Amino acid sequence: MKFQKKRASTKQNIPTASLPDIVFMLLLFFMVTTTLREVDVLVQFRLPEAKAIEKIENKRLVSYVWVGQDSRIQVNDSITKLEEIQKIMYAKRVALPNIIISLRVDKNSDMGAVTDIQQELRKASCLRINYSAMLKI
Repeated sequence: MKFQKKRASTKQNIPTASLPDIVFMLLLFFMVTTTLREVDVLVQFRLPEAKAIEKIENKRLVSYVWVGQDSRIQVNDSITKLEEIQKIMYAKRVALPNIIISLRVDKNSDMGAVTDIQQELRKASCLRINYSAMLKI
């Protein structure tokens, strides 16, 4: 008489009881760490090219000022007059003392407009200014 081994008839399933918890934690993680674009750019611009650029690490401290081809100025979500820049940027600097103003200026725009914006930023005590450019390959 031969002895045969009895095999277990139970199936090996992967436990999925904690799967909804894991999915929820991943969803929550990505919701907390993702930053959404806050501003719609209304000004048409092409950035100048540079041979060497430096990336800003903390983008939460950056406030953008766009200057278009026709010297139109945009701060936040609206087209702004030159005289309003000082008031807007001073309020931002009071809220965030380490704020960096990033000028995104069209490469064909008038340099006089850029100088006027710099003077308004100086009056608002916003002295940390960055000039955006594209890397020249």
